[in-house]
Amino acid sequence: MTEPRSKQPHLKHLPATDDAVVQQDRRFFGHPLPLSQLFGLELWERFSYYGMTGVLAIYLYSSIADGGLAMDRPVALAIVGAYGGAVFLATILGSWIADRVLGSERVLLYSAFIIMFGHIALALLTGFGGVAVGLVLIALGSGGLKATASAIVGSLYTDNDPRRDAGFSIFYMGVNVGALLGPFVTGLLQDTIGFHIAFGAAAVGMALGLGIYLTGRKRLPESAQLVPDPIALNRVWLVVLAVLAGVCAIALLWLTGAMNPDNLAWWTAGVSALAAVVYFTVILSNRRVSADEKSRTRSFIAFFLASVVFWALYQQVFSVLTAYSDTRMNRTILGWQAPVAWIALIPAAWVIVLAPFASLLWVKLGERQPSTPVKFGLALLSIGGAYLLFLPFSGAGPNATPVLYVAFVLMLFVVGELMLSPVGLSLATKLSPKVFKAQMIALFYLASAVGTALSGVFAEYYDEANQVPYWTTLGLASIAVGVVILLIAKPLLAMMRGIR
Repeated sequence: MTEPRSKQPHLKHLPATDDAVVQQDRRFFGHPLPLSQLFGLELWERFSYYGMTGVLAIYLYSSIADGGLAMDRPVALAIVGAYGGAVFLATILGSWIADRVLGSERVLLYSAFIIMFGHIALALLTGFGGVAVGLVLIALGSGGLKATASAIVGSLYTDNDPRRDAGFSIFYMGVNVGALLGPFVTGLLQDTIGFHIAFGAAAVGMALGLGIYLTGRKRLPESAQLVPDPIALNRVWLVVLAVLAGVCAIALLWLTGAMNPDNLAWWTAGVSALAAVVYFTVILSNRRVSADEKSRTRSFIAFFLASVVFWALYQQVFSVLTAYSDTRMNRTILGWQAPVAWIALIPAAWVIVLAPFASLLWVKLGERQPSTPVKFGLALLSIGGAYLLFLPFSGAGPNATPVLYVAFVLMLFVVGELMLSPVGLSLATKLSPKVFKAQMIALFYLASAVGTALSGVFAEYYDEANQVPYWTTLGLASIAVGVVILLIAKPLLAMMRGIR
């Protein structure tokens, strides 16, 4: 159970608003006003993240003469996938600190500062050293921010508030406004000035997000500051030793060559999958988790696996599809050639267009809307079908695939995304046991970690000269898993014990 403030003397709490008052608030388009601060923070954090990620692969494989690091392209694409997986993997540490030490709000704030410093490192430090320092800081900070921001959004609503999924969709739209603006700005800067100026723009974006968040901290609900399951102070040193042991193990693996750029994506996927197994085991074996909570957690395993498959395909926007934009897509618009990185903003643009309709649809349908298992199954069918649509142009020449056709295919990516990602975040907050609030969201993000790392693994098998096996295998695999989820939808609902 949550410790009262009197039993958390080591933390200094900010003035805050009673949860019930916040949950009844309708000042932000019918939603609680604090959603606007979280919307703004996430918008600019995503601006910085996607702005940097949009040009990262190009930076790694471009020639030194063009300002890049001249890595082999398959290795560069795999590193991008491994980095993306590491971001989601870092949600474990961030969510654990939120649930056991600092509370969600403080972890959110500190993580935002760490992200900003990471982008500054990328902007100012050159070569592989700058990449290593910058990506490690951004991964750690993003991991802390991801789990806690969603947990705080969840605290703005009661579990059965019909506005809940709509609120997450609005929050998700803010994510994608940033995801649209980030690659747009950094892509132009990289194309016209250089990579490090683009990384600097990402740092400025994160600073703006921090400023917006700091103006509204006191309006957040009281529960956002509380530590659900505080650890005894005399046991913190054990955690510190465990973290140091992990760092030393990674360093040893790297120095001996057991871990290297060629297999980094495999390592990230494996560690993320192992962490997920451990997490499920810990939650299901905890005595403070009730029988209903354990049943809901078991149902979450199916959603976890479905999410892995979805993100393994979706996250290739930043690896395989970035390379596809460079060599296979016709980027000429009215005689002007768009930057390669702009392919990353197409999904975000579709989310901005479609998310309001999705939000309104769920609210209008209310209890008649499809259940969460059905939404997940349809999401996998959508993205699997999108992969198969690359087949008609698989034999076309260099830069021959029309940009409008690629935009249509990516629309199907986003249709699936809107049925899985914001809905999945909302589901994680509803299914989570009381003592594992932030950590259950971390478990949802671990699915993204495994999937994103696997996107880097799969990217190494992409062959521009023979694309048919690649698109066919991944597309049909996603469709098959989607069909399975639809077939087991009713048993899953029974395990969810009243949650839809």
